[in-house]
Amino acid sequence: MTTDATPETMAEPPQNPQNAAKDPARRRRSQAWDTALVTLLAFLTALVISAVLIAISDQQTRDSFKYFGHYPGDTFRFAWSAIWHTYQALFYGAVFNPHTASNGTLAGYLGPISETLTNATPLIAGGLAVGVAFRAGLFNIGGQGQIIIGAVFAGFVGFHWHLPVVIHLIVAIVAGIIGGALWGGIAGFLKARTGAHEVITTIMLNYVAINLLGYLLSVKGFQAPPYGQAIANPVDHNATLPLLLGSTLRVHLGLILSLAAAAFVWWLLKHSRLGFRLRAVGANQFAARTAGMHVENSYVVVMLISGALCGLAGVSQVLGTNPQITGDIDGGIGFDAITVALLGRANPAGTVFAGLLFGALRAGGPLMQQYAPIELVDVIQALIVLFIAAPAVIRSIFRLKTSGSSVGAELAKGWNG
Repeated sequence: MTTDATPETMAEPPQNPQNAAKDPARRRRSQAWDTALVTLLAFLTALVISAVLIAISDQQTRDSFKYFGHYPGDTFRFAWSAIWHTYQALFYGAVFNPHTASNGTLAGYLGPISETLTNATPLIAGGLAVGVAFRAGLFNIGGQGQIIIGAVFAGFVGFHWHLPVVIHLIVAIVAGIIGGALWGGIAGFLKARTGAHEVITTIMLNYVAINLLGYLLSVKGFQAPPYGQAIANPVDHNATLPLLLGSTLRVHLGLILSLAAAAFVWWLLKHSRLGFRLRAVGANQFAARTAGMHVENSYVVVMLISGALCGLAGVSQVLGTNPQITGDIDGGIGFDAITVALLGRANPAGTVFAGLLFGALRAGGPLMQQYAPIELVDVIQALIVLFIAAPAVIRSIFRLKTSGSSVGAELAKGWNG
């Protein structure tokens, strides 16, 4: 028996001994390039289809259809104008706006990219949470509830306790991470002890967290005076995450924490004994159990880690972006994180880039409303996920060589394994 087996090879027959030394590395490089190419083409395909929808939604373009047979150029001109201005608005809102930069201020230059980074911060942490659970064969769909509980823990410490500078912030961050971990750990415990499916339990825990938050926002001491609105007390200044680019820009220390979490997850999965065990369980739980690994304990541990990462997303929300907890403190991040993890292929580096992409879509969305419905941003996201989850479609469109399986098939394998 060889001692350098990996979870990915536990369920596969051994390679030809003559090529064993070079084939794995070559195969990994080939798969990485293949995945990157398919992902890029899926993104571009989604943009092209979205462009067609933008043109159809434009009033001038639709009006020009009436006389298309006489003046077809009008239709194409109006359609191109709508597409160009919509995507230009997305770029201006997410990356760089020359109109605001003309005032010569730091906020004018970096305002759009600051909003992208601010929106991406919790998405990266949430995507990592979904991705790390997926690598262990679980699908954590309870990010919403875990983010809410993490925000509640961090927010309560932030406004109810009064501690010195730095210490207060650290304690609030740790409290939020613990809150998310505990909420995720419940689903892991139920999976390990009773076999309850994590999809069902995490969805139900989402509802529990939502209604618990609604109750807390009506309780004096948690609710902000004069007790007429469902909003919590503001977090003390000592417990807020410092701004990274000055008081006029919203990007905060939470971005650094999310990137550090990505580095931690990469190290955990690639270089730690625990990460090897989690990947082994995700690849084939029966082979892992035969090898002497405690599969049930792995479920609890990975859901604690996943919940902690969601708790970090909640921390960035309440200590950084929104200093007062409201009923929508999660901001839809729990479910968008699933999309981010899918786009990032449950890989830490890929998740960071996917989080930045979706952060850009969120930041540029409001400016797009001048030229197209805001729902088109959701359509673009949905199309990206659709093509990412079905690479066979992209391979068929661009006549690429078939390789690998779809994300949907991998998820199904993870659920059934």
